[in-house]
Amino acid sequence: MFVPRVWLAVFLLLFAFCAPGGYAQEHSKLVAALAKIERARILRLADQALQLTPPAITDHVATNSAGGPHDFFSQSDYSWPNPTNQTGRPYVGHDGESNPDVFSEHRLAMRNMKDAVAALAAAYALTGEDKYARKAGEFIRVFFLDDQTRMNPHLRYAQAVLGSSTGTSYGIIDTLHLAELAVAVPFLEKSPAFDPAVDTGLKQWFTDYISWMMTATNGVKEMNSANNHSIAYFLQLASFAKFTHQEPLLQMCRARFENVLFPRQMTNDGSFPLELKRTKPYGYSIFQADNLSALCVLLSTTNEDLWRFKLSDGRTPKAAVDFIYPYLADKNKWLADGRGRDVMHWDNWPVRQPCLLFAYAEFGGEKYFNLWQKLDADPADLEVRRNMAVTQPLLWIASPADKFPQPGRPPSHTK
Repeated sequence: MFVPRVWLAVFLLLFAFCAPGGYAQEHSKLVAALAKIERARILRLADQALQLTPPAITDHVATNSAGGPHDFFSQSDYSWPNPTNQTGRPYVGHDGESNPDVFSEHRLAMRNMKDAVAALAAAYALTGEDKYARKAGEFIRVFFLDDQTRMNPHLRYAQAVLGSSTGTSYGIIDTLHLAELAVAVPFLEKSPAFDPAVDTGLKQWFTDYISWMMTATNGVKEMNSANNHSIAYFLQLASFAKFTHQEPLLQMCRARFENVLFPRQMTNDGSFPLELKRTKPYGYSIFQADNLSALCVLLSTTNEDLWRFKLSDGRTPKAAVDFIYPYLADKNKWLADGRGRDVMHWDNWPVRQPCLLFAYAEFGGEKYFNLWQKLDADPADLEVRRNMAVTQPLLWIASPADKFPQPGRPPSHTK
């Protein structure tokens, strides 16, 4: 049940879409309302991040990696020891069934770093307190830049299959969470406590990573994947290109979205047939709707709104949200409609899916916002969290130029 101040925030959100001129003229009201709703959560997570020691992949030795201590390593989630021989190798695949014994420490270090930086950036945006920006810079410096702890800008050894592959193309999805890092950092750049050398160094890291993504064999293969992996790839590429100010690359991402990703993957009812064929069709359908929506947010401009893009047969990106919405509202309907139950993690979906909020920001329709508000923003299930590229939606809705009300907590620029 909403507390009174949240009712006020809801009123402001609804007013934003009812007022003359619609969302384009009421953006600041929507941002202010969202800031009210998210404020306590953001500050709680940011204050926790202030107490953390910044993680690095060098904290964890990957004994099965073909690379060195600065090379990211992970194992294919759905690969299991081969029961036909004593060594268990080569591992064999079981789609949708995550092996709890695979090496995941580098993946967790990256995700924890990103979650911390995103929370700190959101807290700085809300309060103007430089302590948040300073700590975020520390996380970034340790993970990406310091000689002793930095991660090399490639995923050559991601999602290895022991006994058959030292790294796979689909491992590139392991940096999906960095898409939000690139969204968060521009908010930190306003702070005098955010070291410009960290900012410059991070931009160079992403420039180098983009180059690897687009030229390495595994990167090119992932780019051309027929299912969710290519959408996740371009969500990353678009975010990194935007952060590093590579407009030609952003335009390539828009063209790819319009001519390849969207028309080839989403069918007329808003579903994604290749995801429905998986052993976790519910989770993968949610994942696709979220990432497609986030891609629309990143790639849209004042002159080109990808949410409004329409194919000749009438398909629009909004259909992806409208397809999944009733199943987010009532998961039992998914089964009642004859769709398959996920083999794992069924009980822990849905959570606070960003596609609901992004659709509300674009089209209005309070049903999206009301459902988003009811769902869990911080699930405990690590597999669910792995599929949540967006953990601080305020950073995606607002812009670094926005000003936020700071009730009872005046900004501090002390160093």
